[in-house]
Amino acid sequence: MGEAMARNLLKSGKFNRVVVYNRTAGKCIPLVAEGAVAAESPADAIQQCDVVFGMLADPEAAVKVVFQKDGVLEAITAGKAYVDMSTVDPATCQRIAEAVTSKGGRFLEAPVGGSKQPAIDGQLLILAAGDESLFQECKTAFDIMGKRSFYLGQVGAGARMKLIINMIMGSMMGAFSEGMALADKAGLKQEELLEVLSLGVTGNGLISIKGPSILKHSYPPAFPLKHQQKDMRLALALGDEVSQPLPVAAAANEAYKAAKAMGHADDDMAAIYEAIKK
Repeated sequence: MGEAMARNLLKSGKFNRVVVYNRTAGKCIPLVAEGAVAAESPADAIQQCDVVFGMLADPEAAVKVVFQKDGVLEAITAGKAYVDMSTVDPATCQRIAEAVTSKGGRFLEAPVGGSKQPAIDGQLLILAAGDESLFQECKTAFDIMGKRSFYLGQVGAGARMKLIINMIMGSMMGAFSEGMALADKAGLKQEELLEVLSLGVTGNGLISIKGPSILKHSYPPAFPLKHQQKDMRLALALGDEVSQPLPVAAAANEAYKAAKAMGHADDDMAAIYEAIKK
């Protein structure tokens, strides 16, 4: 997703320079060939840019990029800004925000709604919180990367909103997979179930996009299952924090864990079906 987002910034022609960094250096090669400048480290990216956007896989990676040797904190100063667009828990957001602002930098969290294709198409939903003036300054970039951006208030609000959205999506995928499995075992054609669903109130993008993968038992990753399970886990922890029971999400999380154990961690989240259909 980060590669697609950077590519859209580069293609827009609205910025004098687009600097890119990846923990796996080879992943920057296509963007450099298209005109981007490769940074040697997160600190180098901060030194070269006024605003740096981070897009990392999980809380551990998000923290490491900030606090590691040659990380964001080594170079952040007054006049520099860091915008973390990763999906992490509110506590991680707060930790990074406090570290960045303690060095005089500015911070915004901006997790996104959407996966690989919306990132390619510049159709992400951006859920920002933190420095409101920085949000306004980033609007040009956000408008290139996404179809709409929201300012939600203090640091942590973006993370909470994103976790809730992904929890709902993950729970829906679990229920949909159960329905597809039940239809198959009840002697019905799954193709016909998909058509009926598409014509009623249950018709939605999740079913229309993920249904064909289930029919083919083929799960090229748009949103890897391991990341969906991570978000379910973080959402359940948020529920514990605020004393909100989440029995449906908890059950779905167990199915994602089972699918991971079956070897589907790097497949698309729709591979939860393989754990449910047994």
